[in-house]
Amino acid sequence: MPSYSIDGVIPVVDPSAYVHPSAVLIGDVIVGPRCYVGPCASLRGDFGRIVLEEGSNVQDHCCIHGFPDHDTVVEVNGHIGHGAILHSCIVRRDALVGMNAVVMDEAEIGEQAIVAACAFVPAGMKVPARSLVAGIPAKVKRELSDEEIAWKLEGTHTYQALTVRSLESLREVAPLAEAEVGRPRLPATDVRSLIATRRG
Repeated sequence: MPSYSIDGVIPVVDPSAYVHPSAVLIGDVIVGPRCYVGPCASLRGDFGRIVLEEGSNVQDHCCIHGFPDHDTVVEVNGHIGHGAILHSCIVRRDALVGMNAVVMDEAEIGEQAIVAACAFVPAGMKVPARSLVAGIPAKVKRELSDEEIAWKLEGTHTYQALTVRSLESLREVAPLAEAEVGRPRLPATDVRSLIATRRG
């Protein structure tokens, strides 16, 4: 992965995390245990610190940045969907930020909350725990059900399993000229057993 120091500050990646080789880490970035950082994500810790806590994921084309003296934090099991932008904000434990959503300065996404795809969370907004927010600007729509929170957690477990799969088997290769006869499909993954195996 392209990883750059700035002013002598070097990114940190836990050995149990997976950061795709095309993702870029700059400066004061701390990627915790069992995190996943997807292709073409940009984590620019050239002003404020960026912290991904254990088991969180930051998917393809996400951009994370912040102001000086402001941390941008994704807490344990935080889930950041494709193309989302985070700037000087906090995503609390077990929360989800949907695809192409934007979360602005000093906003806080509460525990187990969901920010809908393409939502714009304005600066300073405090999203209540276990709530759904959507729209431009984002507004609280309703409280989440236990089933929706379980659905989100299952998705996060899937990305934790992808961390394991990527560390074990993802390799750069030359593409084939055509699909082989009897081309295999990816195996169904028992997410929980894969995570437990890796922890052990």
